[in-house]
Amino acid sequence: MLNVGWLLTTNSQQLIPDQVYTMKLKGRAWKFGDDISTDLIAPGRLFHLRTNLPGLAKHVLEDADPDFAKKVKPGDFVVAGRNFGLGSSREHAAAIIKIAGVGAVLAQSVARIFYRNAINVGLPVLICDTSQMDAGDELEVDVGAGKIKNLTKGAVVETKPLPKAMLNILEDGGLVEHFKKHGGFKLD
Repeated sequence: MLNVGWLLTTNSQQLIPDQVYTMKLKGRAWKFGDDISTDLIAPGRLFHLRTNLPGLAKHVLEDADPDFAKKVKPGDFVVAGRNFGLGSSREHAAAIIKIAGVGAVLAQSVARIFYRNAINVGLPVLICDTSQMDAGDELEVDVGAGKIKNLTKGAVVETKPLPKAMLNILEDGGLVEHFKKHGGFKLD
């Protein structure tokens, strides 16, 4: 279940969706290749929108797939190859993917800074074999168990589950909400 509320971010003082996840997500795959940079996620030519994240989210990944921002549905998945999110440390790249309604990012590998930014804004990222997932495949992802079912193909991909501390952050809707709720990190 995807519950979209609103969260006031501390650094930009603007509203972004606060998506609270159950650990099982279901949606359609949007397939991207290798080396999808933060500039492809959040186009640099739209830098003037960085203080309007909902406005910037209307352009998420449009340089990689011109139809994505217009057609993505809440709960859909970004499925990518290697090195997703490389480039600058733009934290708004992960935030606008979440604002667009994406349930999770599934990739063969992810840039470290993008990975941390995604978890911090409450966007699950699972590192897994995406080679047998195609655009339009219906997927069911159990974030807590690290299991991805391709309902279209009847296949299952298993990956290392996220650590409990990261699951806690995701369950709370991101790092800011996690700190508000627990007064710090809840590591167990």
